[in-house]
Amino acid sequence: QVQLVESGGGLVQAGGSLRVSCAASGRTFSSYIMGWFRQAPGKEREFVAAISRSGRSTYYTNSVKGRFTISRDSAKNTVYLQMNSLKPEDTAVYYCAADSNEGVVVATKLDEYDYWGQGTQVTVSS
Repeated sequence: QVQLVESGGGLVQAGGSLRVSCAASGRTFSSYIMGWFRQAPGKEREFVAAISRSGRSTYYTNSVKGRFTISRDSAKNTVYLQMNSLKPEDTAVYYCAADSNEGVVVATKLDEYDYWGQGTQVTVSS
């Protein structure tokens, strides 16, 4: 079992930057693949980024490649999503998730993740 708590969301102008964090507690943080998803109003939750247990492998959805960076700090049991060059279409609730499946390196589908945080709102104004 792991508990996830996101923080760092807020309001930012287009072109700006924001970093959201996800603090994990419970079982060993390094046991989990970590991912970020987002859900805009009226839309389905979608994959944004994922990072392997070691942190050596990352994967991004095409729309955020080159703008967003996922990272993890095992000493702090925290995963981060650094978001640069933000666009109004990045506006959404951002969710952190943990995947305990030991058979894969990274995961990109919602149903692969076992644990979810409560989400943090990111709003990008034009």
